[in-house]
Amino acid sequence: MSVINVGLGERSYPIHILHNADYGALLRQALPKTTDLMVVTNDTVGPFYLEQVTASLEKSGFKVSSHVLKDGESYKTVESWWGILSALLERNFARDGALAALGGGVVGDMTGFAAAVYQRGVPYVQLPTTLLAMVDSSVGGKTAINHPQGKNMIGAFYQPQAVVAALKVLGTLPPRELSAGLAEAIKTAFIYDEPFIRFMQDHSGAVFTQDEAVLTHIVERCCAIKAQVVEADEREGGLRAILNFGHTFGHALEAYLGFGTWLHGEAVGLGMCLAAALSLSRNLIDEDYYQCIVKLVAACNLPVKVPDGMQGSDFIRLMRHDKKVRSGVIRYVLPTAPGKVGLFADVSDEEVIAVVERYIRGEYPPS
Repeated sequence: MSVINVGLGERSYPIHILHNADYGALLRQALPKTTDLMVVTNDTVGPFYLEQVTASLEKSGFKVSSHVLKDGESYKTVESWWGILSALLERNFARDGALAALGGGVVGDMTGFAAAVYQRGVPYVQLPTTLLAMVDSSVGGKTAINHPQGKNMIGAFYQPQAVVAALKVLGTLPPRELSAGLAEAIKTAFIYDEPFIRFMQDHSGAVFTQDEAVLTHIVERCCAIKAQVVEADEREGGLRAILNFGHTFGHALEAYLGFGTWLHGEAVGLGMCLAAALSLSRNLIDEDYYQCIVKLVAACNLPVKVPDGMQGSDFIRLMRHDKKVRSGVIRYVLPTAPGKVGLFADVSDEEVIAVVERYIRGEYPPS
């Protein structure tokens, strides 16, 4: 087992990365005074893991209840979030109770947001069951629900007490979910770590065969990098914005298609390609690095083509609702060199539309 600490003073917490977790023992360390614990999961993960997780927690002295959500991004709504809060109230949960998010990014985000507001804040822990949640969304304290006009527009920064990533659970994931997780992993490489880019080029395929050594390295490296970024900028006032590489375009794709049509990682994959095309058009990167980004996205079985019917103007319209808009200006995270990105606020709508339309026509890389 490896442990990575997210150092945020009194809000610090450990990320436990291991093959098979004794959830009860680890959560007892994180929640030494807690008795009542509600496990929030969904109707896909629950049948696989809820019973054994509950048994482990009860063995460590927790009084466990559960709340099961519908699975999918389309259910990341105010109604689902309200259901968690209603379940807590119906069961007379007090402020000394806690929540555990057993699932992927949707479960983690909604459980964390419920914990942030229930009785003005109760503790919670993250028990991620998808690769995407392990390498990204379970770490950093971003909690939210979606609005029809924008992704994650309603939420709070609220840190967990611990994250427990048990790699064994990834064995039940379909290939599409593994690809979605790889999107966030290669994003981490592109923004922060050139050697990690080479590792992903050489080893990303091993994820689909459940190579434990490769999975361990990917999760450990992503968590270590994200911990560094969050420690430096917990509430995204500056550096943390680099974690949004591919997300501005990606969130527009999700909203255009309808939340849940594409997995989040799939939208981020294409979003990175579009951001790379914009960077190439500005001469921030050369053609070789542009090709490196697009080829690695494609190698992870992620989309590299804009959905039929979507135009450059659709991206602008939907990106206007992105959280990264400041004073009416859309800010773009663009690659500037292998393992490095920059934040740009001087990009006109017309420039973006032109780049997207050229990308749709297949004109990248330029002749």
